[in-house]
Amino acid sequence: MSPVKFVVASSNAGKLAEFRDLLGAAGYAFVTQGELGVEDAEETGLTFVENALLKARHAARATGLPALADDSGLCVDALGGAPGLYSARYAGVHGDAQANIAKLLAAMKDVPAAQRTAHFHAVIVLLRHADDPQPVIAEGRWSGLILEAPRGDGGFGYDPVFLDPENNLSAAEFEPAIKNRLSHRGRALAALRQKLADTWL
Repeated sequence: MSPVKFVVASSNAGKLAEFRDLLGAAGYAFVTQGELGVEDAEETGLTFVENALLKARHAARATGLPALADDSGLCVDALGGAPGLYSARYAGVHGDAQANIAKLLAAMKDVPAAQRTAHFHAVIVLLRHADDPQPVIAEGRWSGLILEAPRGDGGFGYDPVFLDPENNLSAAEFEPAIKNRLSHRGRALAALRQKLADTWL
């Protein structure tokens, strides 16, 4: 039997790799909306869940495939939860990780170590079709601290300045397979995989 194929509502190769690593063995196949010529949806939601739903509906409607979308961000306690929903465009240009990190470190310049707490939050939404009234929603959280300077050359986004205190490694210093298990998206995908096994397909 051929695998069930989902469109991933993203053109981010890093996200696609994580989806494949964590769900591919369960018999699912993935293609990004970018590979199918679908533009990004406008993210007008006020929560991670709303944005993920907007992206999934847009991808499902444009392709006719079941859709997976995630919305995620870095929430820093000392900054009132910022950059949050605006993590990817915190410094003004979508996806400019170096500029985003520079702005974050500048904002955290005078924050003492004990108050540099933060967490990554991820929401993943699965829609069977564009008008699916019962989306499958899974969430994951990864708690840590904001470093004073980047460490490591792996990962993407804010990974070099996010410290996992239990391992004393930045998210950019983990082996990909270990990071995928610990990360907010990895935890959300694990929850999604369980929900799929219990309720879907």
